[in-house]
Parts: sequence; structure tokens; C-alpha cells
Amino acid sequence: MDHDGVTYEEFVTTRAQALLRYGYVLTGNPDDAADLLQEGLIRLSGAWSRVVNKNDPEGYVRTIMARQHISMWRRRKRERLVGDVPEGRYDDRGLERAEHDPRLWEALASLPRRQRAVLVLRYYEDLSDEEIAAMLGISRGTVRSQAARALGKLRADWRPAAASTAGGHHDR
Repeated sequence: MDHDGVTYEEFVTTRAQALLRYGYVLTGNPDDAADLLQEGLIRLSGAWSRVVNKNDPEGYVRTIMARQHISMWRRRKRERLVGDVPEGRYDDRGLERAEHDPRLWEALASLPRRQRAVLVLRYYEDLSDEEIAAMLGISRGTVRSQAARALGKLRADWRPAAASTAGGHHDR
């Protein structure tokens, strides 16, 4: 499509519906499609003079929309979507006991540095294996093996303080 002499506003007026359909095909969701289009058009407005000189503002917006969709998809892959928002707050008493058990922190501190870092990044920071690998400069396989070793050591060396007395039975 030839964009010589076209203003940003004219481009948006003539191409927004086609770009919105493109967003819908990417996402399958009209709200997400609108979000992608909005982000693409915002970025295009800041780069308009440079992009229109290359005579491909639509390609620029489509590229932005595709990249944004991939980013949204990656973020949602880690999210757990639920139908209804919970009414009250949820307290995991076992987690609360573990978090306040000084023996857990001692056991965690006794792990080798890399194993401790992998567990903290995975379970405390909620990062993926790929993100941990990039952050620590190690392979994804090393992340997984270090996590397995660390968890094995924690399971062998630490039991929650209340585990042996809860419900009158022993977990050992």
C-alpha cells in the first residue's frame, strides 16, 4: 500500500479496522485485539516520520502487534486464570508455618549458592527455567538439575515444625 503524503491520522482512519481484524486473528479475543492495536498505533505515532519514509507503516504496526501478542502469551502462560475473583483471602497455613520456620531458612542457607539461587528465583521470584538460566548464565538443563538436587536435599534435611504433630500422625 502506497503511503506517500498520508498523515498518521489518515492512516489510522483507513487501516485501523483491517489492523483490528489482524489482531483478532492473532488473539481470538476482541479485547486483546483492541489492546494490541492500541499499543501498535501508539508506537507508530512516535515513529511515524521514520516509518512512513520507509513506506511501510502497516508492516511496522503488524510486527509490533505480533511481538506484543507473543509477549502477552508468554506472560499468560505463567498466570493461572480463574473464572471468578475469590471473595476473601486465602491463607495456606502450611505455607505460613514453613515461611516462619527458622529451620527452613537454615536448611535453605546450607544449600550451595547456585542451588539456593535457583530455588529462590523459581519459587520466590516465580521465574521460568529459561529466565533463570539467562540470569545465572547457565543452561536450562543445569537449572533443572540444580533445582532437583536442592529440593532433594531440603526434603531429606527439613521437615515442617508442625508436620509431626498435626492431626496426631507422623509424616516420616
